[in-house]
Amino acid sequence: MRNLVIMPTENRERMNLGEFAEEATIIEETATPKRVNHFIEANTQEATLQHLKNDCITPVFAKDNELTVNHAAFIETVWEAANSYYNGETIGTPDIRVSHVIKGRIPEAIHKPANQLLESDKTIYYERAAFSIDIPTIYETVEGNKLNLSIVGVRAYNQMNLYSKKVPELFRLAIGFKNQVCCNMCIFTDGYKDDLRVSNTSELYRSALELFNNYNPAKHLHLMQQLGNTSMSEHQFAQILGKMRLYQCLPNGYQKRLPRMLLTDTQINSVAKAYINDENFGSFGNDLNMWKFYNLLTGANKSSYIDSFLDRSLNATEMAVGINAALHGDEHYKWFIN
Repeated sequence: MRNLVIMPTENRERMNLGEFAEEATIIEETATPKRVNHFIEANTQEATLQHLKNDCITPVFAKDNELTVNHAAFIETVWEAANSYYNGETIGTPDIRVSHVIKGRIPEAIHKPANQLLESDKTIYYERAAFSIDIPTIYETVEGNKLNLSIVGVRAYNQMNLYSKKVPELFRLAIGFKNQVCCNMCIFTDGYKDDLRVSNTSELYRSALELFNNYNPAKHLHLMQQLGNTSMSEHQFAQILGKMRLYQCLPNGYQKRLPRMLLTDTQINSVAKAYINDENFGSFGNDLNMWKFYNLLTGANKSSYIDSFLDRSLNATEMAVGINAALHGDEHYKWFIN
């Protein structure tokens, strides 16, 4: 296994800054004619931290009017925890995506027709928000793809009861690697908290540090590097796609006996199209290695809504690793390849 690259600060400055500057120039030059890759797409839109702090109201718990931890506070708290834990590394600016805007108006504008509302009359907040914070000085190359360590957070107010009294609030937080070729997120079990419930930013800060401490990046990288050592034929790939489509229609009792598979039919179709057309991971007419198969899954997951994004990211890892094991004789995911 190759060693994870975490260079001393002075070496990183001497050896890598030119590389990063060159990449930044390329992105700037191609931004206008080419579609920009995001870690999640679906129906999301880009937002800035300043917009979330200055232009959005903070939802409250209706029965006691207690404030929630808003999206901006969530992002800033995790960013501060990352700076503390990875002291000496370069911590990127959060890439923020939001969806499902909730509109309102101030009391003075209650009787105004909608077409006469001024911007100052309106209030908004976003029901769902996701962010990604890259740490470009912690990276590795897998199958020719550069992977940067990345922290991803998800918040969805629709998964909470805001009509009740204040209770611990639900967050999702993950740390893993982002494929710089396509911005696909690679999430591993040890790097994901899917039911993080806290009451304030202090608890959130401690939970983020605990997640970072428990995550083993070398183990995660080794798992991903192993995927490149196994390939499947086009016939086996078609078999797996067919079983994934069939999975959705199985009786509940039968389905529960199988490993979980969270991708939708639309996303499975995207995997099939990418196998033929994707310039980085497509392998039409040739054998498909499991690293490319994994990226076909994570690429399709970018069309997930924010509230299901991280669960499906983890499930893509489970599927790729499980099917890889099945190709070597393991029984657990055997149904998908038989």
